[in-house]
Amino acid sequence: MSEQRNIAERLHQSAQVYPYQKAVVFPAGKDHQGRYIYSSLTFQQLDQESDRLARGLIQLGVKPGTRMALMVRPSLEFIALTFALFKAGAVIILIDPGMGGKNMIRCLSEVEPEGFVAIPLAQMIRKFKKRSFPKAHLNVTVGKPVLTSGIDYRWLLGGDWKPLPMVQRTMTDPAAIIFTSGSTGPPKGVAYEHGMFWSQVDLLRDYYQIQPGEVDLPGFPLFALFNSAMGVTTVIPDMNPTKPALVDPVKIIAQIKDQGVTQAFGSPAMWNRIGRYCEQHQVKLPSLKRILSAGAPVPVHVIERMRQTFSHSETDINTPYGATESLPVASISGREVIEKTSEQTRSGAGTCVGAPFPGVQVKIIEIHNEPIESIEQATELPTGEIGEIIVQGPMATREYFLRPEATRLAKIPDGEQFWHRMGDVGYRDEAGKLWFCGRKAHIVETTQGAMFTIRCEAIFNEHPRIYRSALVGVGAKPNQKPVMIVEPEQGEFPESQPDREQLTQELLALGQVNSLTQSIETVLFHRSLPVDIRHNVKIFREKLVPWAEKQIG
Repeated sequence: MSEQRNIAERLHQSAQVYPYQKAVVFPAGKDHQGRYIYSSLTFQQLDQESDRLARGLIQLGVKPGTRMALMVRPSLEFIALTFALFKAGAVIILIDPGMGGKNMIRCLSEVEPEGFVAIPLAQMIRKFKKRSFPKAHLNVTVGKPVLTSGIDYRWLLGGDWKPLPMVQRTMTDPAAIIFTSGSTGPPKGVAYEHGMFWSQVDLLRDYYQIQPGEVDLPGFPLFALFNSAMGVTTVIPDMNPTKPALVDPVKIIAQIKDQGVTQAFGSPAMWNRIGRYCEQHQVKLPSLKRILSAGAPVPVHVIERMRQTFSHSETDINTPYGATESLPVASISGREVIEKTSEQTRSGAGTCVGAPFPGVQVKIIEIHNEPIESIEQATELPTGEIGEIIVQGPMATREYFLRPEATRLAKIPDGEQFWHRMGDVGYRDEAGKLWFCGRKAHIVETTQGAMFTIRCEAIFNEHPRIYRSALVGVGAKPNQKPVMIVEPEQGEFPESQPDREQLTQELLALGQVNSLTQSIETVLFHRSLPVDIRHNVKIFREKLVPWAEKQIG
């Protein structure tokens, strides 16, 4: 029988050891001087509040395995409810509201929630679309109930705190359904188990040497779960988590300084914006010990700018590589990027994502687009050869919820174990480091061979007027025409025909210098490339193909 473990036990452990340390700090407004006013919960208070909420959920009818959609803005209540749902044995459904109403309703109806713990607006939509959620009878409104049930946060809290024996879960019991960002297709619900969360906490804590008592500002709300399990204080950032590319640097910098933040997590889009502000205003962030950034390769210019804000030589920006289905896989520090790999990246070698985490295995296999029935059927490639990245480890998820075909396509059986197909292509170098070359779905197949997005785009990104670029293939494989779509830096878009022609020629000349990009004869200009809703940094190349076809005529 699998070992008894509920991820909520990690919060209880933190509360036992650090009862009076702040667990969560929330910016509750500003005073008349414009200074932040914060509300907070200690670990003991958070543990006890989640006990009270869990008891209320059980009284409401939540049982082990009950699927509950959690749709609450980042707040003290969001974190308390997350642990309360785990304590009650529920399976939490987490979804990005930024994906839009239609996508959200489709995704939620697919996983058949048995209840919603949600803000009033979400509850009103649930009632309006009740045919999409026939099983949703256990509903709690977080906020003032309007045209919804009277069951709210206060009702769940009930009376005074009494110890609650949390519902026991095993390592393989379901804990959550978390949706992918949908950057290469419709978002899919990823089934998380309690043991996977447990492993993620340990892997991240040990690798980055995160110590109890540290203070973290997570740009992605779910990372607060890891903090509470490590004895780390969470400072909820004053930002819209679905729009990190629009974050206000002044607000984030103020919170980092107010709370003595030692660690901060955010997408490359968030750090790009903050780094540019810090460079312009010569801002230093002396309390930081580390920054983590994930979601897509972190551009070298972002790493360089953020490293300029550090006051201590040991402080660095780290990039953990992974995906919703498997995180973390590998990691690289900003120092290593600048000193060892950036020049190779600039010349088209791909992006080095570092060495695999301890206990995580990585293989490069021959690229396939069909299911692989066993690991024996996969052909492992030699060092330096680009292929499909597959991983194995305790943090890898077993399946997509109620999507057997997607699961079959993404998992490779290996005896009692399995390998997860990342959907990425790359290679291992002589030192065993992993290099990322792009998404498998984005490979451009031409008469002259395959072209990998990340490698080719790096060549064009070297032009000082270009912010980022996207390689797409127009036409049918394997006879696609490679087209490079570039987004100029702010204020650098070529508005006149002569400027456009001049910049086009400069970019094509850059491409001609490198054998990887010599076949590119078409450059298109785009004011703002479409990006994913979670990190605002993965480029939606699928949306760019029809756009490019229209431009070319």
